[in-house]
Amino acid sequence: MRGVPIAIASVLLLSIAAAGCGRGGVGGTTGAPAASAGSVPVSAPLALAPPAVPAPPPGVLAPAIVTGEGMPISFAPLARRADPAVATVKARVERETPSGRRRIIAEGLGTAFVYDAGGFLLTNHHVIDEATDVFVGFVGGAELKATVVGRDKHTDIAVLKIEESGLPFLPLGDSDATEVGDWVVAIGNPFGLSHTVSAGILSAKGRTKDDVKGLDEDGYFNFLQTDASINPGNSGGPLLNLRGEVVGINSAVRANANSIGFAIPINMVKQLLPMLLKDGKVRRSAMMVEVGALNAIEAARLKRPDRKGAWVMRVLPGGPADRAGIAPDDVIIGFDGKPVADPNDLRWMASIAGVSKAAIVKVARQERVFDVKLTLAEKPDRDEDDK
Repeated sequence: MRGVPIAIASVLLLSIAAAGCGRGGVGGTTGAPAASAGSVPVSAPLALAPPAVPAPPPGVLAPAIVTGEGMPISFAPLARRADPAVATVKARVERETPSGRRRIIAEGLGTAFVYDAGGFLLTNHHVIDEATDVFVGFVGGAELKATVVGRDKHTDIAVLKIEESGLPFLPLGDSDATEVGDWVVAIGNPFGLSHTVSAGILSAKGRTKDDVKGLDEDGYFNFLQTDASINPGNSGGPLLNLRGEVVGINSAVRANANSIGFAIPINMVKQLLPMLLKDGKVRRSAMMVEVGALNAIEAARLKRPDRKGAWVMRVLPGGPADRAGIAPDDVIIGFDGKPVADPNDLRWMASIAGVSKAAIVKVARQERVFDVKLTLAEKPDRDEDDK
């Protein structure tokens, strides 16, 4: 749709083989067509080309070359060391024909990166969504079949596993410590142009689904915004700081905008990884309330000194918040000892706290502020296809 921002830089289901027509992935974007059917060796051994500079041992970072003032002279050392850990993802969709034969109906491209030397990779959920087979290929090496060990549609994260060990990998950094104006580097496969490196700055933090239209309405988004070039095919690739640490997973673009891309903060990913590896999915907890942002009029009516917090608009009868005595027009300003800046803050903190966990919630009711204790319930998932 012309002029409307859309999300998700990479694609799944790019080309419909026999029908001669195409369909975009989430958000409607498409990328370059992948290799033709039958060209992917499944059982070939991994043959990584050795980098010009040996990959650093675990915990040793590969910084860019910078001046004494911190200005980058060259990103080459960083890119050279990071590139062997970045993979091209091919997501294949097969369907059974009426005659009983299986047929490839779509194939799409994305990016992933190794974050654990034992063969674990991170990518976007939308890159592998609906795929019946997933393959990953490294620079100078063969393509290997990958297993999806965990996925979460609502944050657009997926974990892949290949049967290799001792792989070059990228250390996960601290996205909270990354500041607006810091240099960042993106590596990926835009439009099928494998292992493309682009650089820019972190343009903003805290972008939500209100800023990037076309995303999952039930999703949890707190994007890093960057002007490093991110295009279809970059999805799932790493966004690196100058020390070579991953601070984000490149995920989305804004249509018709010039050099505006979005990445999932790696700290959000790190919070979900244990659940994805253990259960293959995320079991979310909830207070069972509907919350909104305070505007100036409502803040004045509720006698709030500012517009911070999550304004309770509806309480589900019989839910944890209802049993704890929380009521409409309360403003939740703290959760388990952490301040709540806005509704997105509360949704995220409550969702990952844990099913059946007892939490302390700080409530402002007019001029009175008090704590209540409640036991979180499991959040029902309205999307039956979410795995």
